[in-house]
Amino acid sequence: MKNTFKPLLAIAMLMIVFISCEKKEYSFGDLTAPSNLQINTVIVGQDAANPNGDGSGDVEITVTADNAIAYKVDFDANSPVDLVFLPTGTITHKYTTEGVNNYTITAVVYGKGGSSSTITKDITVRSDFTPDAQIVSNLVGTGSKTWIVDEPLAGHFGVGPWNASSVTPEWWAGGPFEKSSCCACFYSASYVFSHNAGNNTYSLKTNTPDGAFTKTGALTTLPGIPASGDEGCYPYAGGTSNFSFVPASSGLATSASTSTSIQLAGNSTFIGYGAVIKEYEILSITPTTMYLRVRGTETGNAWYIKLKAQ
Repeated sequence: MKNTFKPLLAIAMLMIVFISCEKKEYSFGDLTAPSNLQINTVIVGQDAANPNGDGSGDVEITVTADNAIAYKVDFDANSPVDLVFLPTGTITHKYTTEGVNNYTITAVVYGKGGSSSTITKDITVRSDFTPDAQIVSNLVGTGSKTWIVDEPLAGHFGVGPWNASSVTPEWWAGGPFEKSSCCACFYSASYVFSHNAGNNTYSLKTNTPDGAFTKTGALTTLPGIPASGDEGCYPYAGGTSNFSFVPASSGLATSASTSTSIQLAGNSTFIGYGAVIKEYEILSITPTTMYLRVRGTETGNAWYIKLKAQ
């Protein structure tokens, strides 16, 4: 009896293994991509007398589609792609570039199984903005003022999440002289902000005697920077560009920000760090100190930079 039991047990174990290894069939269901996509926009204040809006820059955006599960939108195809998730397909976005400007909205609509469809729409929006006179005076003085990174100050450079609820470099904050050993150009660069009263324009001259502190490739717009390499100092002769004051687009509370940003024109200038985004939000400014926040090179990052008047 004992000898008969063992073969039967072995056969039973083999049957269990065979059954457990049988191929299972899975079904992903209908993978039909979203269809009938539409982007509906309402430019706030638009009427016969104001065809491009009332100057607030606010645009109500609604994305709809059949067979849709999720929506994402990029507010301007002419700037770096930054797809924002829309839980309901609706959002109000503030366009801050001064004057009348054209934008291309891109919406990506997702369906079952990861299927997706894309649609674009062109709009023209007017944005009017008059900065606080004290902010202007603090930045340019009586006509021109030079600023440098405040290297002895703890937290003069830092990183945190890019959202409206975080206003500190909570992920990393540099200590005094943090970048001296690797990247002296970060501290030797200077930034001259000027106001031309004759035509009421503003300009920034970036002086980089030891090169630009930046990343490489697609993570910077500065001309002549290598296509690949580590973060560091790279030969760069500096540059000059116009800039304008614009309403900050971050959505930070007025208790944490001046709600005013410096918007650089072109790709030849930067403030502190040679990245891609050219809108630097002024969190605070006095005649001798300035604290800036800018959307980081990597998606989801906010960079913080503290400067002092030289």
